[in-house]
Amino acid sequence: MPKYVYDFAEGSKDMKDLLGGKGANLAEMTNLGLPVPPGFTITTEACQAYLKSGREPAELSAEVSEHLAALEAKMGKKLGQSDDPLLVSVRSGAKFSMPGMMETVLNIGLNDQSVRGLAAQAGNERFAFDSYRRLIQMFGKTVLGISGERFEDALEAAKDAKGATNDLDLDAEDLRALVETFKQVVVDQAGRPFPQEPREQMDLAVRAVFESWNTDRAVIYRRQERIPADLGTAVNIVAMVFGNLDMESGTGVAFTRDPASGSQGIYGDYLQNAQGEDVVAGIRNTVPLADLEQIDKRSYGELLQIMQTLEEHYLDLCDIEFTIERGKLWMLQTRVGKRTAAAAFRIATQLVDQGLIDMDEAVNRVTGAQLAQLMFPRFDAQSAKSDVKRIGTGMNASPGAAVGKVVFDSYTAVKWSRSGESVILVRRETNPDDLNGMIAAAGILTSRGGKTSHAAVVARGMGKTCVCGAESLDVNTKQRIMRAPHGIEVHEGDVISIDGTSGEVFLGEVPVVASPIVRYFEGELDPEADDADDLVKAVDRIMKHADGRRRMSVRANADTAEDAARARRFGAQGIGLCRTEHMFLGERRQLVEQLILADTDEEQERELAELLPLQRADFVELLEQMDGLPVTIRLLDPPLHEFLPDITELSVRVAVAEARGEKREGDLRMLQAVHRLHEQNPMLGLRGVRLGVVIPGLFEMQSRAILEAAAERIKAGGVPRVEIMVPLVANVQEFETVKQDIIQVARDVRSETGVHLEFLVGTMIELPRAALTADQIAEAAEFFSFGTNDLTQTTWGFSRDDVEAAFFSAYLEKGIFGVSPFESLDVEGVGELVRIAAEKGRSHRPGLKLGICGEHGGDPDSVHFFERVGLDYVSCSPFRVPVARLEAGRSMTGPR
Repeated sequence: MPKYVYDFAEGSKDMKDLLGGKGANLAEMTNLGLPVPPGFTITTEACQAYLKSGREPAELSAEVSEHLAALEAKMGKKLGQSDDPLLVSVRSGAKFSMPGMMETVLNIGLNDQSVRGLAAQAGNERFAFDSYRRLIQMFGKTVLGISGERFEDALEAAKDAKGATNDLDLDAEDLRALVETFKQVVVDQAGRPFPQEPREQMDLAVRAVFESWNTDRAVIYRRQERIPADLGTAVNIVAMVFGNLDMESGTGVAFTRDPASGSQGIYGDYLQNAQGEDVVAGIRNTVPLADLEQIDKRSYGELLQIMQTLEEHYLDLCDIEFTIERGKLWMLQTRVGKRTAAAAFRIATQLVDQGLIDMDEAVNRVTGAQLAQLMFPRFDAQSAKSDVKRIGTGMNASPGAAVGKVVFDSYTAVKWSRSGESVILVRRETNPDDLNGMIAAAGILTSRGGKTSHAAVVARGMGKTCVCGAESLDVNTKQRIMRAPHGIEVHEGDVISIDGTSGEVFLGEVPVVASPIVRYFEGELDPEADDADDLVKAVDRIMKHADGRRRMSVRANADTAEDAARARRFGAQGIGLCRTEHMFLGERRQLVEQLILADTDEEQERELAELLPLQRADFVELLEQMDGLPVTIRLLDPPLHEFLPDITELSVRVAVAEARGEKREGDLRMLQAVHRLHEQNPMLGLRGVRLGVVIPGLFEMQSRAILEAAAERIKAGGVPRVEIMVPLVANVQEFETVKQDIIQVARDVRSETGVHLEFLVGTMIELPRAALTADQIAEAAEFFSFGTNDLTQTTWGFSRDDVEAAFFSAYLEKGIFGVSPFESLDVEGVGELVRIAAEKGRSHRPGLKLGICGEHGGDPDSVHFFERVGLDYVSCSPFRVPVARLEAGRSMTGPR
């Protein structure tokens, strides 16, 4: 029989699959001898069973009763006991941290009798009724599904009647009355009274935590963070300790290092006379953790010792939640803390220097996504000071530069961002229901809360710019206005800029400049210089180690000499895809039109002859920039209609001319050609290798241009490494037809130039049939490059150009997909075709070179898959080359 419940002493940090992150870490702290309130954990397996069947496993109730009895014996009192009640919290805790996405209920066990017993035992009636109103409020919202605004409005009304601005201004009598108001809200909204039976409260709360795994915000967060949907959450039942007893009590969140910058020191927030929800919700502004030394020196010293113990035990930045109950310190949670991208790189190298981890582990402590964040532009500080008005300053919760139009709710943020607007979500404080808007926004600004508030924690996890606790800004979400000092008003739709590094807020648009990490990759900053930025040094160390460990090389998709030069500066080891169709734009488009309209072989040859020197010059520049490195050049791929005028516009023009009696022979000929080439689905029509078969001379002209450019570079002392790629091949006969023409062109160029040319001829695997017959194609092809964009299209039957607008958003919302297969490779389907093609290809040609040139080559998860399959290189856009380099290194240093 499965075991569904574990006491904290029975678990460990290695049991996160079963106990969730919170339960496993509570168990670990218990076993380390740290002051953890006693309790037990209901496993993720119980949650999975509940979600599958709609009811708890039959054995669960008895197991919970057994562990609850043990907890009661340990505490010397029973759950909800009328004269001296044991109270417990019911907290969610999945394997992966999902801050604020699932439910928690505190003070379970309070009812109309036990609240008086709690008051007597604590000698504090106000505390007891404050705890009771919190239970009803959390239980009503979480378990009974009552809108939180019902309770918040009642609380605000009670404060208004008292003339109070703070919850602490309400006395015992006020809170006793508020409890009755809250109980009536429950009756009115839920159609039943608030349950008085403590065990019923606990069982219903556990069920609510199970069900919170599938709330909209939890599903959205998992999709954003790519957390599997079938894990479920554990539930932790923990004896309550009270930070809201009096001013000698409090609650706080601590970090062993600054999660924003990575700096070592004392970081966190503390709030006297409060429970943990008050801190993370940002409802009351906290004081810095360092102030705790003046408030409670003994607890502060003990906390510092525990922080050091935990960091040395977990070998990483730890995020800690704690409560002080009348001078007694209790640890409520620890986890490896979320951090900004800059902090991740700094902390990784700091831990190496401290001898706690090695460089392999340091590479695994950072991600390509974090590196990409560091490459985003930043504000130009000088312009910010001189040209734009600063209207406020808050806490630098998550760094970066964000500019956008102010919106005051998540719905508007999503709506405007979908229409192409950049928005800043402005709130007094965020809550989990704001997640959609936080994802859509370029940045987040709150007037309340600190570095450990919901807004700060979630923004750091998503890499979003965030400024919290800008107290000088009065945010009124109902009136959709933000008032700043000196009479400044900011309305919805006004543009603001927020600096997550300094915490500054500006009215208007602040100019941005290149980040120092981009300047480092461009070669403008020397990481070895004495005055080099510590972040640049950290990135340099990690990138060098990743480069030394990776097996796959990294190339770039580049069509121009400028792109090639940047790619090489960014560390590209060649070009994996040069799209020659991009060379036929602008003035050259007319030459292609004339080629299509040519009626005779002579006319066609004349147009090709005009295109040849233009193409050759393009390739000379490209090969010069990538001298000594492989350059894969794809022959013309898109359908010819893309080079012709729009059929509707042209038809109208011809019709209007005819109505006027005008003769426009050129337009009429063009219209006939457009009709002749028009296809219902051109992406599956006359394109790729089919062009080379149907239009004589086209691929020969391109091949000649490539090979003549190579000969010119060799004569100039260069070392061109040319790879000619035939696109959209479906069978070997197509490929062989084109390859024979290329080989003949090569013979001619060698004869004409007297230069010995070495080159490869390969193909792009972007059709399922090509993947499944790769062994046959490999008999003729010298390399494969997987075009995963088209391979995804043709495998799924999705158009990557239309899928987002047409229906794919519904697939994401319904959880059919966690992430777009055009964003991250579909490993089970498209990935399996890649694996089959790689195995079949090398079975007939053992030395077959394998690469991937779709944008999946820059996606971190996809890069790890390509390493497992054994590809030789990945290729992506120049800007993502450093990301691919890092992930290729990580694929060799982490668990495989």
